[in-house]
Amino acid sequence: MTAIKHALQRDIFTPNDERLLSIVNVCKAGKKKRNCFLCATVTTERPVQVNVVKVKKSDKGDFYKRQTAWALRDLAVVDAKDAVKENPEFDLHFDKVYKWVASSAVEKNTFISCIWKLNQRYLRKKIDFINENPEFDLHFDKVYKWVASSAVEKNTFISCIWKLNQRYLRKKIDFINVSSQLLEESVPSGENQSVAGGDEEAVDEYQELNAREEQDIEIMMEGCEYAIANAEAFAEKLSRELQVLDGANIQSIMASEKQVNILMKLLDEALKEVDQIEIKLSSYEEMLQSVKEQMDQISESNHLIHLSYTNNVKLQSEIEFLVNHMDLAKGHIKALQEGDLTSSRGIEACTNAADALLQCMNVALRPGHDMLHAVKQQQQRFSDLREQFARRLASHLNSVFVQQGHDQSSTLAQHSVELTLPNHHPFHRDLLRYAKLMEWLKNTDYGKYEGLTKNYMDYLSRLYEREIKDFFEVAKIKMTGTTKEGKKFGLHGSSGKLTGSTSSLNKLSVQSSGNRRSQSSSLLDMGNMSASDLDVADRTKFDKIFEQVLSELEPLCLAEQDFISKFFKLQQHQNISGTTTNETEEIDGGNLSRSYISGVPQTISSEKDMIRQMMTKIFRCIEPELNNLIALGDKIDSFNSLYMLVKMSHHVWTAQNVDPASFLSTTLGNVLVTVKRNFDKCISNQMKQMDEVKISKKSKVGILPFVAEFEEFAALAESIFKNAERRGDLDKAYIKLIRAVFISVEKVANESQKTPRDVVMMENFHHIFATLSRLKISCLEAEKKEAKLKYTEHLQSYVVYSLGQPLEKLNHFFEGVEARVAQGIREEEVSYQLAFNKQELRKVIKEYPGKEVKKGLDNLYKKVDKHLCEEENLLQVVWHSMQDEFIRQYKHFEGLIARCYPGSGITMEFTIQDILDYCSSIAQSH
Repeated sequence: MTAIKHALQRDIFTPNDERLLSIVNVCKAGKKKRNCFLCATVTTERPVQVNVVKVKKSDKGDFYKRQTAWALRDLAVVDAKDAVKENPEFDLHFDKVYKWVASSAVEKNTFISCIWKLNQRYLRKKIDFINENPEFDLHFDKVYKWVASSAVEKNTFISCIWKLNQRYLRKKIDFINVSSQLLEESVPSGENQSVAGGDEEAVDEYQELNAREEQDIEIMMEGCEYAIANAEAFAEKLSRELQVLDGANIQSIMASEKQVNILMKLLDEALKEVDQIEIKLSSYEEMLQSVKEQMDQISESNHLIHLSYTNNVKLQSEIEFLVNHMDLAKGHIKALQEGDLTSSRGIEACTNAADALLQCMNVALRPGHDMLHAVKQQQQRFSDLREQFARRLASHLNSVFVQQGHDQSSTLAQHSVELTLPNHHPFHRDLLRYAKLMEWLKNTDYGKYEGLTKNYMDYLSRLYEREIKDFFEVAKIKMTGTTKEGKKFGLHGSSGKLTGSTSSLNKLSVQSSGNRRSQSSSLLDMGNMSASDLDVADRTKFDKIFEQVLSELEPLCLAEQDFISKFFKLQQHQNISGTTTNETEEIDGGNLSRSYISGVPQTISSEKDMIRQMMTKIFRCIEPELNNLIALGDKIDSFNSLYMLVKMSHHVWTAQNVDPASFLSTTLGNVLVTVKRNFDKCISNQMKQMDEVKISKKSKVGILPFVAEFEEFAALAESIFKNAERRGDLDKAYIKLIRAVFISVEKVANESQKTPRDVVMMENFHHIFATLSRLKISCLEAEKKEAKLKYTEHLQSYVVYSLGQPLEKLNHFFEGVEARVAQGIREEEVSYQLAFNKQELRKVIKEYPGKEVKKGLDNLYKKVDKHLCEEENLLQVVWHSMQDEFIRQYKHFEGLIARCYPGSGITMEFTIQDILDYCSSIAQSH
């Protein structure tokens, strides 16, 4: 490495007036090893410039060339990677980070040490030496472990200890885990430092001689010719001259003894003056001390005066606070004790006084106020006033509740004959004047507030119970058409509508089509009423009455709920302190309870729950009365469940839009469940009676009663459920009923003995198809198509079966012809068969003249007329289909004659036109 260093100095740096100080063999980290050298150099000319130069061999390998140079002042960071373990990697941070791997860790450390010294020598700027460890240990009687504020300070301190050891102690101190480059800081570098010397200044950093010193040394050395040749002789000469100078100095000091004595005398005089000045200062200090004591007394007196003033101000403030916040006006006291609770002006005065009392009682006292006797007396006075007024207010409101209940009961008579409920608005209007006082009572004495709440519910529940029961009695009378007197005898005055019964579908008999409606039971019989007793007017009357009942109940409940919310102040949820009793009030097994534990009431879940529970208590008779009315309507006519389902659903939907959790919404929802069950029961009974239907064996079937009555049911339901919210329930019922009708029609057709099965199926499915087409029920489109398909299928089957083979012998003849052709005989050769020759054909044709054909068709028409019913009017449709079928057979026979007997001139004795004339005349004659 030394040879390389000399070669680089000679070939590269000497021509550029640079001196090479340190060199390290490196390669770039992470790449293929291509070695180069990093050199630390300084210029020989001033000002000195320090560089880091990258040198590498030429491609031919016979000489070195300078590749890159960086100024040391551009170096920002030197990263040695690891200060403990030997690691050849290091980074130099110039304009970017250069990562290097040295050939050895020793070369890396030597190069980094040189960089540090050059930085200290020439640049005096901070270069970050990363991963330097600030920790070090000092071993005295025990080991002391230290952590310096920075690694640089630690290194400077350790270097100084090393120098002092070398200078004064000359004994060995173990420097553990200290890098070798730190011990080389004082070793001569050839530039600026020296460790040896005779003065203490040698420890400090070397300083160059200035120009004056250099000039003096040169003059002194010029006066001695052998100063350079014989250094020892020159040193001895300098020593002798120094001794001569020391002697001269001593003589000069001895000669100045007189001046020294004079100086000492002057100093003694000065000391005496100083003593006098000190005495004066002591007297001044005593005087100032007395003044200080007087000033302290004045200051203390001022402090006491200020403290007294401050206390007086605070006391006045406290008194004013108590007077302003705990003094109740005499007018308010008089209003609380004697105020008129019947007039509006008196109620307003009592309300203002109660609010003022509440403010005085709820004032936030400052610390210590509650210990004052006057404050305690005032608080006790307020408590007495509150208790007295609360008792007087509760007593008055209880009287108002009772009086209003009596006044309201007196108006019941005028509503008993009308289907209306009494209006409670005047009662509510009068009571709402006390709403603020109720709020005050709720906040101050919850026990009395709750007692008033309970009393209100007791009085009003009895009042509403009488009103609602009379109201429903009138509704029931209007529904049944009876009087109150007639009702006592089981409502017999209505011709037994509620007790009489007619034949059910279990005993259904199929009569002649002309009087089918009068002799058969109806689906309307479900409510134990005969079909003749019910008509559209009766159902419309029931619908109006039921709607009026719901329309009267709804505003009544909403008005009462609104009043309860405003009067009892239940709009918001809040915790309220109450009296110190331990009790639990339960209202009819409900959840309205208030328990007191340690004087603090435990509130219920929410104010809305309390409103709903109060409404349940007050209107506890509404739901049972509604259920009784619904049961009566269902008993009168089971189809009334359709009206009730639509009306009840609408009112439930309206109530839920206002408040889904309200009493009205909950009650109507419960009743709606009952209505829906009656509706489902009505549908189930109809399906059951369809399944149990019986037919007469002696009369033709015609249109089955349940088919006609399904039409009536669907027409009625469509008129009722138009734009209704519960349309889905009706659609589900439609599906169930129509499937039951299909099954029952097929069952009756299979059991029919008088009427052919195809006729029963054809007529009834035609009627079903016509009904569904007219009503246009969207959910039954598939059933409508199925009904049309079944009607068409059974019409064709009946035509084919009934027509049969009107030209029987001719038909048998041609069946034989077709059999021969099927066996392989050519059609034109059939006439050569003995049994099927032309003579045989003419013989068979002669047996069916036009007169015989017309007679057979006339008999067929009469037969069809007996099978079909008049209501459905399908005779002409069936007859036209039979005509088409007969013509089809005729054309088939003519085609066989033309193909099998060509040129024979054989034809039928009647034509297609004759067939048309025969059928037309037969139809007209009947």
